[in-house]
Amino acid sequence: MSIEVIKPGLATTIQDAGRSGHYHLGIPPSGAMDQVSMRSANLLLGNPEAAAVLECALMGPELRFHDTLRIATGGAQMVPKIDGVACPNHEVIEVPAGSVLSFDFVRAGARLYLAVEGGFDVPERLGSRSTYALGSLGGLEGRPLQAGDRLKVLSAEYCADVGRSLPESLRPVYHKQYELRVVPGIYDHRLTPEARERFYDELWSVGSEADRIGYRFKGGTPLEFIEREPPFGAGDDPSNIVDACYPIGSIQVPSGSEPIVLHRDAVSGGGYAMIGTVISADMDLIGQIQPHQKVRFVPVSLQQALTARAEYQQRLQGLRQALV
Repeated sequence: MSIEVIKPGLATTIQDAGRSGHYHLGIPPSGAMDQVSMRSANLLLGNPEAAAVLECALMGPELRFHDTLRIATGGAQMVPKIDGVACPNHEVIEVPAGSVLSFDFVRAGARLYLAVEGGFDVPERLGSRSTYALGSLGGLEGRPLQAGDRLKVLSAEYCADVGRSLPESLRPVYHKQYELRVVPGIYDHRLTPEARERFYDELWSVGSEADRIGYRFKGGTPLEFIEREPPFGAGDDPSNIVDACYPIGSIQVPSGSEPIVLHRDAVSGGGYAMIGTVISADMDLIGQIQPHQKVRFVPVSLQQALTARAEYQQRLQGLRQALV
């Protein structure tokens, strides 16, 4: 069974739950930026919840199906079309052999997840099929899709009924302005008190450069760092530190001008101070924020972050119970 890529979309890659345990060696987790939406599309079809899917950023691909296959979508509102006829999101639909699947423009959210019965078949690399394009690792030849590619599909162990849909209460709702919760530190002491207060007070706009490596934010007042003598090994930029490890979600502000939140394809370390870390429960949300939409960063305690993580896990468990 194969699917031909007619048009690849803007930045379509194969992703699954990601590869953990290698970040200390410089290999990031990769995987779907919105893990819940990736899992909901798979669970709708009866696939293993971490089966490989297509992550379609802002503009979907155009695909010709050479065999009849069932599909489901999750995440961004991007209407699928079979031979030009609109079909519902968050529902199992069947694409007949010879038909072309395309997508309307994105109406809300930023990333759609396309699951196919059985899951996409590419070799596992370090325990994952996810694409890490910066390192040419995983996915289809370690890169985003290109016109002319042929996508293979694994045999399905279960075939969900056409029309099976995600309950309304579990469907994502997107807005044009968001709050991202942040645990401050470990280098926020480098900011002046006034700069630290402004960082959390002001609205920031997502830059057009936002991608799987990091989300850049613009439009706020440049942040001032406390003057100091650079320690041995640190650069002269006021935001420089002696090289340190970066957690996923950490916020760096090179030269104090534009905060960058590192995401699932980020480098694992470097010499920029991290003024805080977006909590894990909000990382899926970042992947669904479009360029130019507004964000306010909200400081929270470590205990609040842990409570939010537990609520995230409960929501994921509710999704499993509703669809298994």
